[in-house]
Amino acid sequence: MNAATAPSQTPGGIVIEEATSEDVAAIQRIYAHHVLHGVASFEEVAPDETEMDRRRREILGRGLPYLVAKRDGLVRGFAYAGPFRPRTAYRYTVEDSVYVAPEAVGQGFGRAALGGVIRRCTDLGMRQMVAVIGDSGNSASIRLHESLGFQRAALLRSVGFKLGRWVDSVIMQLSLGEANDTLPKR
Repeated sequence: MNAATAPSQTPGGIVIEEATSEDVAAIQRIYAHHVLHGVASFEEVAPDETEMDRRRREILGRGLPYLVAKRDGLVRGFAYAGPFRPRTAYRYTVEDSVYVAPEAVGQGFGRAALGGVIRRCTDLGMRQMVAVIGDSGNSASIRLHESLGFQRAALLRSVGFKLGRWVDSVIMQLSLGEANDTLPKR
């Protein structure tokens, strides 16, 4: 384990560490809640643990961060960064995802996990992070991203239909590291 993947702890006792297969059941439960009861995710059928583990392994296999936020050994949230788009010209841009257990919302788990993802992506040489937030009324996620430096880039109106209504997407963006001030070294 190197410094980039070593667990870290916030002053509030939240431990941030790389997600392992032992965390997948909790990750799946958290995500399933949001899929079934909200519009943060545009998925309509909750993936099972096998699929969630496949997705986790794919992100880690790309060398990108997939982190969990825990307190007292229990996963309360998770965040990760995946490729923004598949074309090679986007290789320095990632898209974040962050989800928190419903009973833990507002307790700093999302901020701690996403903050860890931002730091690790910056260390990896990524230059831009994009958030695609389901629902323009998702003020908690919008505020979380704004508190970490993201700026609104676009509003896509009524691009999803879920739970009987049209849903917007808010696009937010954060410049990482040297952003576009220098050319990439690789």
